[in-house]
Amino acid sequence: LDRVKILLQAQNPHYKHLGVFATLKAVPKKEGFLGLYKGNGAMMIRIFPYGAIQFMAFDNYKKFLNTHLGISGHIHRLMAGSMAGMTAVICTYPLDVIRARLAFQVTGEHRYTGIRNAFQTIYLKEGGISGFYCGLTPTIIGMAPYAGFSFFTFGTLKTLGLTRFPELLGKPSLDNPDVLVLKTHVNLMCGGVAGAIAQTISYPLDVARRRMQLGASLSDFDKCCSLTKTLKHVYTQYGVKKGLYRGLSLNYIRCIPSQAVAFTTYEFMRQILHLN
Repeated sequence: LDRVKILLQAQNPHYKHLGVFATLKAVPKKEGFLGLYKGNGAMMIRIFPYGAIQFMAFDNYKKFLNTHLGISGHIHRLMAGSMAGMTAVICTYPLDVIRARLAFQVTGEHRYTGIRNAFQTIYLKEGGISGFYCGLTPTIIGMAPYAGFSFFTFGTLKTLGLTRFPELLGKPSLDNPDVLVLKTHVNLMCGGVAGAIAQTISYPLDVARRRMQLGASLSDFDKCCSLTKTLKHVYTQYGVKKGLYRGLSLNYIRCIPSQAVAFTTYEFMRQILHLN
């Protein structure tokens, strides 16, 4: 799903005339079943530090905002979530670029043979270290509302659920029976809603960052050298639905269960590790 999203977002010439489900069928026919998993190795390497840094940073930023700046309530969830998302992105961004480059290339037209070769090629041919940070600006700008609204929505729904309907939606915590936590299926639902809202708000910036990350892999890369130019080019060339929001429906299918599981696992691990 993630690979198809990248192909559609960046208007890959082999698939840009197709819709979401047509692309899902076309990729295995053209590139074999494993074609759906191009770039997945870099994704798996990236996701461990990304998830760990994001949730760790969220807890720390939340404490910092509360104790040092006196900020609490809904606003500190939004701010801590935004800062945590930006921190995780900056720390793992080179792997995100590698993942995008590998996922975008089509069988028979490979620029890179693997993760290591992609690192070497980008470093030698695209300006050294700076080559790994193409599209960082729209990523950070997009990550602020995405992560911010994810944590904000989840935290708000969690608080509302436990305050208004404690008996219906809550259950005793594993580490402290006197503390109520959301039931697992409710946690999943809140996480999914949080992911959907956050994705809808930040999606055009996700499209812009993806095109900037791909750089020379795109035929029109010279028109995607800054955030404003990229957004203007995509809007002018493809419009809103087929440009700025292309692949959003697929992203819902991918992102909603992903975020639901991530937040539910986070809450479960907090209980196991006695962090509540």
